Amino acid sequence: MWFAVSEESRRDLGDHTRFAGVCIRERALISLSFGGAIGLMFLMLGCALPIYNKYWPLFVLFFYILSPIPYCIARRLVDDTDAMSNACKELAIFLTTGIVVSAFGLPIVFARAHLIEWGACALVLTGNTVIFATILGFFLVFGSNDDFSWQQW
Repeated sequence: MWFAVSEESRRDLGDHTRFAGVCIRERALISLSFGGAIGLMFLMLGCALPIYNKYWPLFVLFFYILSPIPYCIARRLVDDTDAMSNACKELAIFLTTGIVVSAFGLPIVFARAHLIEWGACALVLTGNTVIFATILGFFLVFGSNDDFSWQQW
């Protein structure tokens, strides 16, 4: 039968369970890249549609780049047995939260100052939600300390 599954493909390979010949983590990476593309599409639509035609919202790209940096630095510096490690992680989460809130606030400030239209602001906020959910998903999927971790990159 065409849907028969061999014994080898049924075995659980630990955290790297295979489904239809593709590792679960590889599927997550494909899904995350698709989510990032959708988020950037919303951002570009908020900038480039002929009714909006203003490129001020592209400044949120800086926030997309800056948002994972505090957490990545904290993960490198932290030893889980140290009492200061908890404070370092909390500071990193606080700085990341400030960056994310700023990314959501900037389009609203632009719309209130009449630099962009409110429709463009809504598209940029939708893109922000998708991009930051993608970044969070990346750290949830690849954040563990195993053989296939983002820390190797």
